[in-house]
Amino acid sequence: MSEKIELEVIVPGALTGKRLDQIVAQLFSEFSRSRLQSWIKEGSVTVDGKQAKTREKLYGGERIVINATVEPMEEHLAEDIPLDIIYEDDDILVVNKPAGLVVHPAVGNRTGTLLNALLHHFPDIAMVPRAGIVHRLDMDTTGLMVVAKTIQAQTELVGQLQDRSMGREYEAVAQGVMTGGGCVEEPIARHPKNRLKMGVVKGGKEAVTHYRLLEKFRNHTHIRLKLETGRTHQIRVHMAHINYPLAGDQLYGGRFRMPKGATEEVQETLLGFKRQALHAKKLELWHPTSRELMSWEIDLPEDFQCLLAALERDVKDFDDYEY
Repeated sequence: MSEKIELEVIVPGALTGKRLDQIVAQLFSEFSRSRLQSWIKEGSVTVDGKQAKTREKLYGGERIVINATVEPMEEHLAEDIPLDIIYEDDDILVVNKPAGLVVHPAVGNRTGTLLNALLHHFPDIAMVPRAGIVHRLDMDTTGLMVVAKTIQAQTELVGQLQDRSMGREYEAVAQGVMTGGGCVEEPIARHPKNRLKMGVVKGGKEAVTHYRLLEKFRNHTHIRLKLETGRTHQIRVHMAHINYPLAGDQLYGGRFRMPKGATEEVQETLLGFKRQALHAKKLELWHPTSRELMSWEIDLPEDFQCLLAALERDVKDFDDYEY
């Protein structure tokens, strides 16, 4: 079922000389620029009763009317998939995503995704682009995600991602023993030779990852990471680039490194960990309606905790080991 949008405003004198697309972006900031521009192009925006062009300049006093229809997103099946909901109100939903759950349907994954679960939990979210999904986590990455329940909330949250006012922190286990924290600031784009991978590529999109040490083991390091940007596979690519790929990463992990002399129990745990050891631990954002600063933090999943416990046991087995 579609939703009708009917809005009206008189252009204030302070916006004299600006283009129509600039004016509506400022006066109707609850909608994205791209959505407003598409409404102008399809004739859903009139100025003094007449259709206008995107770059047409206005001079104050004009009457802008928007009569648009928001169509539901492409048809996807609503499925009764359990959601671990950490917080919910009329505008946003914060979920704790488990490993193995794909966020958005794609070729080969049309069902069984977070989006399918959201459509069942809150059917009206079909009116929001991408069912309100603001940012993604890889299929085997666990942890916190925010979902917008209205178009206005989604526009606001996407803006926070773009201006870097939304805080996202992760925990990971990297292969290799680090000597200290740091920052990786390298551009990321599709890998030139392997289309399944991303990579550090000259001319790619800006990407900035900060990391600090939490605990060192014999062959691994437990780290905390903070993102300034949100590129596809960013943490995995950046850590592999500095030769500390994430434990269990099947795509970027390279050659597996087993601690020399590890017990059979530790070996089984390391060999059995078949996903990247990455967890979205903390999420901080400004509520799109109340403007309140909100923050959530979630415990590490059980398999991640077991991995850390095995690495700690490995250190105790070699307590004469010196860093």
